[in-house]
Amino acid sequence: MIIVPIKEGENIERALKKFKRKFEKTGVMRELRSRQAFEKPSVIKREQKKKAIYIQTLQREEEA
Repeated sequence: MIIVPIKEGENIERALKKFKRKFEKTGVMRELRSRQAFEKPSVIKREQKKKAIYIQTLQREEEA
């Protein structure tokens, strides 16, 4: 459960922003979307490997 303490006289929009930030950090929506359809572990590993290779190439280009 997410608890957002509100100070006396604090704007409701600011409290909503805090709530949204905390909710986003929990990763609930990300997990929900990933559970919508089953992905094989081999496919997940392949995607992670592709992402790692992409990041490495970007870092190499940045160094050069």
